[in-house]
Amino acid sequence: MRVRDLSVTFTGPRGAVTAAEGVTFDLARGEVLGLVGESGSGKSTVGLAAMGLHDPARTRVTGSVLAGGTEVVGASEGKLRALRGSRVAMVFQDALAALSPFHPVGAQLAEAHRVHHRGTSRAESRDRAVDILERVGIPAARSRDHPHQFSGGMRQRVMIAMALINSPDVLIADEPTTALDARVQRQVLDLLDELRHEHGTAVLLVTHDVGVVAHATDRVLVMRDSRQLELGPTERVLTAPAHPYTRALIGAAPTLATVPGTRLPTVENPEPGPRAAARTPVAPPERPLADVTGLRVEFGGGRSLLGRRGEPTRAVRGISLSVRQGETLGLVGESGSGKSTTARVLAGLQRPTAGEVRFAGRDITGAAADTRLRRELSREVQLVFQDPYASLNPRRTVEQIVTTPLLVHTRADRAERRDRAAALLEQVGLSADHLDRYPHEFSGGQRQRIGIARALAPRPRLIIADEPVSALDVSVQAQVLNLLMDLRDELGLSLLFVSHDLAVVRHFCDRIAVMRNGEIVETGTREEVFDRPAAPYTRELLAATL
Repeated sequence: MRVRDLSVTFTGPRGAVTAAEGVTFDLARGEVLGLVGESGSGKSTVGLAAMGLHDPARTRVTGSVLAGGTEVVGASEGKLRALRGSRVAMVFQDALAALSPFHPVGAQLAEAHRVHHRGTSRAESRDRAVDILERVGIPAARSRDHPHQFSGGMRQRVMIAMALINSPDVLIADEPTTALDARVQRQVLDLLDELRHEHGTAVLLVTHDVGVVAHATDRVLVMRDSRQLELGPTERVLTAPAHPYTRALIGAAPTLATVPGTRLPTVENPEPGPRAAARTPVAPPERPLADVTGLRVEFGGGRSLLGRRGEPTRAVRGISLSVRQGETLGLVGESGSGKSTTARVLAGLQRPTAGEVRFAGRDITGAAADTRLRRELSREVQLVFQDPYASLNPRRTVEQIVTTPLLVHTRADRAERRDRAAALLEQVGLSADHLDRYPHEFSGGQRQRIGIARALAPRPRLIIADEPVSALDVSVQAQVLNLLMDLRDELGLSLLFVSHDLAVVRHFCDRIAVMRNGEIVETGTREEVFDRPAAPYTRELLAATL
């Protein structure tokens, strides 16, 4: 691929917006080029332009993109259709939106193969689909399942399989490992490495993960505010960056060597001061705040329309865990291990099949089926979700979003609710000026702060944070982690922190529970789990961390 002076301008109701300007690079056969920058820097715009995927009616693309010998800029739709999927393929960030909800994943992969291999039998395409699924870590039996039956990380693996099924010359991967745990992330990156060495596939890897860049790329291109700042060999850029922004971006990413509990640097504040007070270990109270015993959760297993009884999916298999007052418990494991299901049970949103759940000594096992109990529990337990855009109502202002819990749990009037919302926004680093804006007017990190403000509104005792920073670039991730640490210490909150990022968990959590296939394989303090792991699976995860 050869890109010269690529510029992309979008036209909207408020005028023209330049999303990429003057981007220039070459991508050699078998090379992996990392495209790095914060959200909104123009990374994905460049990737989409290289595939000719921008709407010509609303987008002006200038410059040159030669892909597989075809000039993409200004090419006809017929030429682009022949190019996409065969010579150039793309892995999209949002796997659920990119996959058809109506067809099994195996059938979708087989179709992608048949389209570009005329004369291939259905059986041959089906075998190819099963083979590529297994290479990205999905068992052959799952090829008959639909996208909604997979976890987020597994759907991303399906997307990667679809992009690889025709062995393209150029692969554009837009945040392909963001939703994956360390072990599967390493598997996918090793697969990409194998593909480029076996077939000479060139890879444009769009990512905000510095660890992925260090492990998987030959060269790095750094973008900010639609412009290209730095381009060079990966080792040189990461060890001796020429631009101050690159240095700040690298420093913002926590690693297994980062001192736990310290304030992380950000692009805005590259040298943060020390924390106000050192965090002391949380002593075990007589009774934990939240306690789960023998929890089992199964899905399905009923009779189909044809009268056949299916086997239930055992998402959680008899686990026990507890969260102490003022403690942060990290729940770690690969996608599909049962982490989010456990969190939903604890929040009263998922009915367990068996076991007992207690909060502050009260039995809340049946909260998911008891509206009154669930409402009472929601005052004490709040959630911060993974996707800060999907979890905020786009038709409501920030004031309406943040004050929703107050409408349910207090008798405050409109003025009191607005004052509380303004105070909460100040507390999470925004301002009262943002109250009348809508979610689309904020960056990803700002939207996550709004989600945190909403969770704090009823003054809960426990916050369940389900992958709260996995979708954010490293600098914004650092801002949100610093904020959560400050709020935890200031308000005495307990947190259940669900994540697949071991470096983040080590930095942020007091104790860690490691899950695999619906079971907890190890629980211990941060030092026990990271310095003296007992379970072979934990050692595998640590060894795979980039």
